Amino acid sequence: MHVLILGGTTEARRLAGALAADRPADRVTSSLAGRVAEPRLPAGEVRIGGFGGPEGLAAWLREQRVDALIDATHPFAGTISRNAAVAAAEVHVPLLALRRPSWVPVEGDRWRRVGSLAGAAEVLRAEPAGRRVFLTTGRMGLAAFADLDGHAFLVRSVDAPEPPMPARTEVLLDRGPFTLDGERAVLREHRIDVVVTKDSGGAATAPKLAAARELGLPVIVVERPEPPAGLPTAPDVPAALAWLATIG
Repeated sequence: MHVLILGGTTEARRLAGALAADRPADRVTSSLAGRVAEPRLPAGEVRIGGFGGPEGLAAWLREQRVDALIDATHPFAGTISRNAAVAAAEVHVPLLALRRPSWVPVEGDRWRRVGSLAGAAEVLRAEPAGRRVFLTTGRMGLAAFADLDGHAFLVRSVDAPEPPMPARTEVLLDRGPFTLDGERAVLREHRIDVVVTKDSGGAATAPKLAAARELGLPVIVVERPEPPAGLPTAPDVPAALAWLATIG
């Protein structure tokens, strides 16, 4: 069996490793978008770069005789998820969406949910000038905040971001998983007033939420886009492996 994993996430790497250990006869290919300069590579074959839209992905599935497609991309990677749904339907390849569960607020959290990065920027625009904002939404969406000159931003990303970005921006280059002690230190040392994050889910970046809760800080949470309708989904690697067992 040839399994194509659309990856780049912790779950995708764990799945590739599990398949290499448990199903060594299978061919496993992980596809990475190539947005990170030095990605953590999974077990098995790896390809880096796009496919050229749904048509290109469908052609690749045919040419490489893929038997099962698992979309284990970031919950906010909407374009590739839509392309995967179209391509899998065209080629009649079974498709599973592997998605870590969303974060759930607990007592003490001061969350405000918004539907987009633009919505998060609008919330900040209504705040009094001079806020110190910890922006943990990744380097690709900074343009949404570029005109907010009244606030100071601490932007954390794996690779250095490029303009457009807010005028008053300090960049913190780091890669998760993060610890609670480390996140407390970041929020205190940079005198953060508000945290902005995407609802990525998972444990790797969740400590910032606990640290914000402890310090009583508000958190603006960007909600996930809706996944393609009608697809089977799995919340974790064991569930994905169970689904694969039903394929072959």
